[in-house]
Amino acid sequence: MVSVTFTYEGGRSRTIDVVEGQNLMEAAVRQGVEGIDADCGGALSCATCHVWVDPEWSARLSPRKKQEDDMLGFAVDVREASRLSCQIVVTPALDGLVVGVPPSQK
Repeated sequence: MVSVTFTYEGGRSRTIDVVEGQNLMEAAVRQGVEGIDADCGGALSCATCHVWVDPEWSARLSPRKKQEDDMLGFAVDVREASRLSCQIVVTPALDGLVVGVPPSQK
């Protein structure tokens, strides 16, 4: 299992355990993480699983692809560290990953 922490405005956080090979959105939805709605179910056709990856972790992720960039165009408060959690496949190298959930998604 890989530990991932979701942080929220105001200092709240929630840590979940994710099975290696699962994408972060699936794990978040299954465990009821607030703010990760995943309206499209991971089909990369919405931006309701938008997260901000802590800068310390960005280099460990694969780069965003064009379709992810396009979908992020529909998200609120997109930043350089923005990712769709459905595109983050969890590996042991991501143990301890920290992502922020934009306040607009709560």
